[in-house]
Amino acid sequence: MQWTGVMPAMTTAFATDLSVERGTVGRHARWLVENGCSGIICLGSLGEAATLSFAEKVEVLETAIVALGGKAPVVAAISALSTQEAVELARAAHGAGCAGLMILPPYVYKGDWRENKAHVAAVLEATPLPGMLYNNPVAYGTDFLPEQIAELAGEHGNLAAVKESSTDVRRVTAIRALVGERLAVMVGVDDSIVEGIAAGAVGWVAGLVNALPRESVELFRLAREGKTAEAFEVYRWFLPLLRMDTEPKFIQLIKQVQAEAGVGSARVRGPRLELAGTELAETKAAFAYAQAHRPAGLAVSTEFGM
Repeated sequence: MQWTGVMPAMTTAFATDLSVERGTVGRHARWLVENGCSGIICLGSLGEAATLSFAEKVEVLETAIVALGGKAPVVAAISALSTQEAVELARAAHGAGCAGLMILPPYVYKGDWRENKAHVAAVLEATPLPGMLYNNPVAYGTDFLPEQIAELAGEHGNLAAVKESSTDVRRVTAIRALVGERLAVMVGVDDSIVEGIAAGAVGWVAGLVNALPRESVELFRLAREGKTAEAFEVYRWFLPLLRMDTEPKFIQLIKQVQAEAGVGSARVRGPRLELAGTELAETKAAFAYAQAHRPAGLAVSTEFGM
């Protein structure tokens, strides 16, 4: 399992009755990889995991794994109210054939370091799969500090990466200062990817990639290759869309952009509702403007098709 490149936090497609639309899930996973993504992460926040039953989560993982047929790894995001359920989901992901785990802190309860460390340790010890710790204090209210991440890395050989979503790019350098290359650092906030790579990140767990994968991969490549002028030209063009990844309604926004791009639908599960009124109009306008002002020569994602 290589924790590098652009890995979508994939959205979960729903049918009109809001059941999981397996056909679209599988087609989406294949399309993302065909457009250059290095792997797929299912069941994250963007995948609306909190609205999925345990059985549905396993169904999504199995669907993506079958669809990719070994062409790219599938990583399961592990999020749950209890440590027991998180461990059970990790084991189910391993049994389904996932290549790795992305480990979130517990939902709802915001424990102290001793409790959070025990939770992460239990998930890491549940399977031999490599794990990526997901640090997102903005969304979850739990902040894994660089020193704590280093402590986990020292005690668990299968902790392989960290998804750093604190929005503070200095965290990338702080983690690397403590662990060197022991952990792969992946940026988890779309609108700090270029800065994160400059600080030493080697991967991007991305959101808008769900609609514009080839463009996302191209931005990542330019930044990694140190082609600053070319990277910032694409970055400036992309930023109005990338910033949607940090909004409270990021799921609705990204799914609406997907719909505008012809990549599935904007359907979400309650309590979320699809965008309407001014929010919908502004999102449509942002996508239309981006399409009309693409940088010359920028790679274009293939048609989603059937």
